[in-house]
Amino acid sequence: MKRLIKKVAVVGSGIMGSGIACHFANIGLEVLLLDIVPNALTEIEEKKGLTLESKIVRNRLVNDHLANALKSSPSPIYNHKFASRITTGNTTDDMAKIANYDWIIEVVVERLDIKKLVFEQIEKYRKPGTLVTSNTSGIPIKFMSEGRSDDFQKHFCGTHFFNPARYLKLFEIIPGPQTSSEVLHFLTNYGSQFLGKTSVVAKDTPAFIGNRIGIFGIQSLFHLITEMGLTIEEVDKLTGPVIGRPKSATFRTVDVVGLDTLVHVANGIYENCPNDEAHELFKLPTFINKMMENKWLGSKTGQGFYKKEGKEILTLDLDTLEYRTAKKASFATLELTKTIDKPIDRFKVLVKGKDKAGEFYRKSFTSMFAYVSNRIPEISDELYKIDDAMKAGFGWENGPFEIWDAIGVEKGIELMKAEGLAPANWVTEMLASGTTSFYTIKEGATYFYNIPNKSQTKIPGQDSFIILNNIRESKKVWSNSGAIIQDLGDGILNLEFQSKMNTIGGDVLSAINKAIDLSEKEYQGLVIGNQAANFTVGANIGMIFMMAVEQEYDELNMAIKMFQDTMMRVRYSGIPVVVAPHGLTLGGGCEMSMHADKVVAAAESYIGLVEFGVGVIPGGGGSKEMALRASDLFHKNDVELNVLQEYFMAVAMAKVSTSAYEAFDLGILQKGKDVVVVNKDRQIAEAKKHALLMAEAGYTQPVQRKDVKVLGKQALGMFLVGTNQMVAGKYISEHDLKIANKLAYVMAGGDLSEPTLVSEQYLLDIEREAFLSLCTERKTLERIQFMLTKGKPLRN
Repeated sequence: MKRLIKKVAVVGSGIMGSGIACHFANIGLEVLLLDIVPNALTEIEEKKGLTLESKIVRNRLVNDHLANALKSSPSPIYNHKFASRITTGNTTDDMAKIANYDWIIEVVVERLDIKKLVFEQIEKYRKPGTLVTSNTSGIPIKFMSEGRSDDFQKHFCGTHFFNPARYLKLFEIIPGPQTSSEVLHFLTNYGSQFLGKTSVVAKDTPAFIGNRIGIFGIQSLFHLITEMGLTIEEVDKLTGPVIGRPKSATFRTVDVVGLDTLVHVANGIYENCPNDEAHELFKLPTFINKMMENKWLGSKTGQGFYKKEGKEILTLDLDTLEYRTAKKASFATLELTKTIDKPIDRFKVLVKGKDKAGEFYRKSFTSMFAYVSNRIPEISDELYKIDDAMKAGFGWENGPFEIWDAIGVEKGIELMKAEGLAPANWVTEMLASGTTSFYTIKEGATYFYNIPNKSQTKIPGQDSFIILNNIRESKKVWSNSGAIIQDLGDGILNLEFQSKMNTIGGDVLSAINKAIDLSEKEYQGLVIGNQAANFTVGANIGMIFMMAVEQEYDELNMAIKMFQDTMMRVRYSGIPVVVAPHGLTLGGGCEMSMHADKVVAAAESYIGLVEFGVGVIPGGGGSKEMALRASDLFHKNDVELNVLQEYFMAVAMAKVSTSAYEAFDLGILQKGKDVVVVNKDRQIAEAKKHALLMAEAGYTQPVQRKDVKVLGKQALGMFLVGTNQMVAGKYISEHDLKIANKLAYVMAGGDLSEPTLVSEQYLLDIEREAFLSLCTERKTLERIQFMLTKGKPLRN
């Protein structure tokens, strides 16, 4: 049957419920957010009688929860305007409203008795065929639906979002005994296509997949830190970005999530998995019990493994349970990986380490390998689901089986034996059959070892994706040290940056021009996109710094002109160019997006012109483009200065959107032209589709603009008065004033005596002149150097 989801009801407005409600609002749905009236309030109302005021009080709880969620950082919502899509209420007064909703999600406290009471209420009002799901993180689904009707049970299952619901991609779907296959199929597709999630169907086992493996990993480290005499800082150093994990690594992550949350799940596994071979590992170490007694639960209580005192971050000493000054952690083995860009390529080196780091990795990886191999078929029949769950739920760049493949399956078993461990029998049977890896790549698709079939099977759902890792070499058309061009098929090329942090330097600019040349001669269109953590951090400021320090101003002028000319080539080529930004898309990356025929942005795109932070103005066409876009919004009888000022402030304040949707408000993305995809995995395929549509519709090369209305002295005077007031009020420094006035000059079109129509090239020339003049300033060089060495802006 065809099922449409237009309205979603969320019952339970705590941190998780409010977050889920916000994410459904993110994708454009109407949301009803309800909460249970506290018993204490119900007793008071029974004595005093129901009044209008008491209903307001009953709704205050859910309103407060939602308001607190919307204030939190990072935000659960793409754009605060989207919060208007959420209506609040309570289960006493408003439960009957769920009859008009297509999907009802229960997110109340993790107590089976309370959940069953909620489901009893839901069944009174829901229409037959309506989806009902629970966001439980561990309560067996089979117990929740007991006593419910056949229709309820058929349309009921677990849907476990990970917190925060907007940012963590894992969406575990856990069928109950009677859940229909149609419901599972629908939720799997809906989670991927509309919610932007990695949908993983899990078995109804304690903690499901993500938390079962994730909590094992953390508990394993809790015991290993004591066994090896490691410090908290050392473990966080070893388990962070160096192995493709979040910067928060292990202990900072626990502080953010909350120690009580971790303990709750660990105790659940310990109590409900008596036959788990690692059963004793889930028993809490003494230091964890002591922290729980002291209520040192992490960020929510102000202290956990770390504690902030003033500006200093203190670390808990696990031997004395006292806080101390943080110690720097360093290991010789990690130094050996500094020249290896990708974490997946580091694992072979890490397990060979001769120091304590090498020993740590051998112990932690082998215990993980043994554990995940033994969880099949208990928690999943397919190994790729375990990897998907860890990547999407815990932010790992590579799952356990992918890491094992990178080390070598046989090598992994050898390391296991040295630690007194052994894999599950199916792994040795796999090797004996001649299959030497868990994954293989064939014709651009990923295959996994199917244990029951004893063969490599294509992972389902890939037809909606283009995975650049899988086609990088086989579909390569051209490359240099900064970028690679691949053939996506159907006449569309893709340009993928390969520079450090995807910075845009000479090699990348050459590659853009080469890709456009090739597309114009032999292909139909071009996508500029990659699947790294971030699209690009912007122009190569190290190169700019060196030229400026050496006072090579002619060379610097040529370099900036090449950047501008390349951006204009993106705008005015003979084929459609689609740019696909995601993650950080700063400076030159933002300018490139603004010059594309179309932007297909991932929802999680943080786009902005941030050049003020390094003491310059946007010099790759960004200042010109903001002036042009403001000009296009001028309408008869409007106060044109107000429009221009809004665009000026977006650049002068170095505003960065917190999502692609917010980038529309900043004027960086354009309504009616640019599009947003929620699932980043689908982004390259979607960008290709749009490039092909434009090509097939008969793409015509645009004509360069000569009709940009600039306001001259009228606007310049306003800007200069405003910036001088900012200095007088000590809101900005003298150097900020100098940069702002240069930007004002460009966006006003110079000191023309009256509003005038000018060409884009006119604006580019004065933009470049302003950029170069700022590069001669000592304070600008100080800002660039500070950014290069410290990774953050300097205010001087």
